[in-house]
Amino acid sequence: MAFFLIFALGVAAAIHYYLWFRLVRSTTRPGRARRIGTGLVVAALVVLIGALVLTRLDADLDWLAVIGYLWLAVMFYLLVTLAVLEIPAFVAKRVGSRDRREAPDAGALAAAAAPAEEATDDDRPGGRTPQGESRRLFVARTVAITAGVVAAGTVGFGVTQALGRPMLKRREIALAKLPRAMDGYRVALVSDIHLGPLAGRKHTERIVEMINSLDADIVTVVGDLVDGTVAQLGDDAAPLRLLRSKHGAYFVTGNHEYYSGYEEWIQEVTELGLKPLRNERVELPGGLDLAGVNDVTGAGFDDGPDFGKALDGRDPAKPVVLLAHQPIQVHDAAKHGVDLQLSGHTHGGQMAPFNLAVKLQQPVVSGYDTIDGTQIYVTNGAGFWGPPVRVGAPPDITLVELRAP
Repeated sequence: MAFFLIFALGVAAAIHYYLWFRLVRSTTRPGRARRIGTGLVVAALVVLIGALVLTRLDADLDWLAVIGYLWLAVMFYLLVTLAVLEIPAFVAKRVGSRDRREAPDAGALAAAAAPAEEATDDDRPGGRTPQGESRRLFVARTVAITAGVVAAGTVGFGVTQALGRPMLKRREIALAKLPRAMDGYRVALVSDIHLGPLAGRKHTERIVEMINSLDADIVTVVGDLVDGTVAQLGDDAAPLRLLRSKHGAYFVTGNHEYYSGYEEWIQEVTELGLKPLRNERVELPGGLDLAGVNDVTGAGFDDGPDFGKALDGRDPAKPVVLLAHQPIQVHDAAKHGVDLQLSGHTHGGQMAPFNLAVKLQQPVVSGYDTIDGTQIYVTNGAGFWGPPVRVGAPPDITLVELRAP
């Protein structure tokens, strides 16, 4: 953990140095403006560190979480936009320098004819644009303004997506061994609710209302319910008690449960009426097995996934649906003959183009696929982690309808 924190702080400091260089150093001359800009960048870094560290220790620092996580999103899109503009900016500066060398402007000729002591920066060859700024400074400021507008606009849109009502998706999935009598069996799937400093009781109430409107046969909560302890978030989770379905509501741990006191949360969700599937399996009415495994993060807490315990000894003629928080667990699921795995964890990437990085770690980022012969469906999740921002991956709740052949 200490190594991770040092690494994260190093990365954050490096990113802020880059932003300082592009947004402050390259766009200002030495003086007051540069000092103010430097101070703002340093303050932004301090606020970000505070949001990531202090809010986990003090639940009363919600205001710091809001500011810090919003800055994290703005920082991300500033970084992406500036990186994209690096090559065009370089070309613009080089072309301008070449043009000035090949054809001195009128200001340069006037400077040559004037007494040396009267020459100014504005009169030197290639020194200024018609607006009175050097071309290099003009390009740097144009890039900085463009990056700022793009980042602010993207984050503003992303906030409306993250804090808005989750989308309702519907997906039909055929199971070869599903009995005809269970054709159309309805599974309400929700993951990554992420109750925490920025998502509280009203967030839970809205999710419960949406799920109850689906008239589902079962409800499945596939991990990352919380970002905090029971003492901090128990009241926010309480509306889960009102979940309605024909054959019960089920829960498996996500990685964030292990960061938030998983043993207390397992007891809490049980008291709220959800059935935790801890490396175990239940037989649903009609001839369908439902299994659940702990998240892979649990291995570091002596509570890891055990596919053998959950799946061995079952009737292979019956279909089995597995709840597993992370899509990467599908490889083990396939070895045990799982027909369908339901997962979350990825948030669909949450903030594009971050989804491209998620693909390096998970076999499926969002939606349906088949991996090693096992079908898998991955929900974007109903909440958010970190910045209250979603771009290209709106929150969702999915109604999976199982179909018989």
